[in-house]
Amino acid sequence: MKIVKVKRYIVLGILFFLPVAFLLMLYPAKHNYDPLNIVNENVSEIQSFHSDRGEKLSLKDRITVLGFLGKSPLEHMIAASNLKELVYDKFKGFKNFQIVIIVPEGSEKEIEALKKEINTYEDLKYWHYAFGTEGEIKMLYNSLKSNVSLENDLSVSNVFIIDKDLNQRGRIDGRDEREIEENKPAFSVYSYDAIQVAEIKNMMSDDVRILFTEYRQKRTGEFDDSNTRRANEINKSNE
Repeated sequence: MKIVKVKRYIVLGILFFLPVAFLLMLYPAKHNYDPLNIVNENVSEIQSFHSDRGEKLSLKDRITVLGFLGKSPLEHMIAASNLKELVYDKFKGFKNFQIVIIVPEGSEKEIEALKKEINTYEDLKYWHYAFGTEGEIKMLYNSLKSNVSLENDLSVSNVFIIDKDLNQRGRIDGRDEREIEENKPAFSVYSYDAIQVAEIKNMMSDDVRILFTEYRQKRTGEFDDSNTRRANEINKSNE
């Protein structure tokens, strides 16, 4: 009887620990060797902008999702809602994470209306609106690497990932495994279209998660940035 019980516990133990061990092997393997590329350096700071809450805002020492809603923020409510539901709600518990939405001075009333639409029943404490002049907004945008232009109303549907050292993160080669196997042309990802649910839910969400993993591994001494250096060399050689 005791032998039967021992065998049963062994089988149960294998059934429980085997999948966990498999996942643990996969998780670090993916993120140790595929860090999120630095696609641009020296993104401008936002300390000259003023916050909707009167707080001092900064990109330094934060992992930031940066967006531009322009002079008529309510017209871009779909993009804002996608960011809230697919990115903010997923990462709001992570240390030093923030979403910063850049808008021009004079759009304060529309921002208050937008808050009522997307805040629902919670205070989005890690979601900030930063007000600046047209010149300040254009200067900030020009410090980013992008293949889309800022609209005349100072808006763009694409959002950007900025790391703690003011580096813009993305993918030097944005192809998925199927596209690589099919030998599709390589393309770079500098930003993510907030209107495209699949792009935000899958690609961008995964990239933000990879960046958090990178910083966690740096704290524990597990991170190998040799691939990041190699990616930067490839990026500079293509400029």
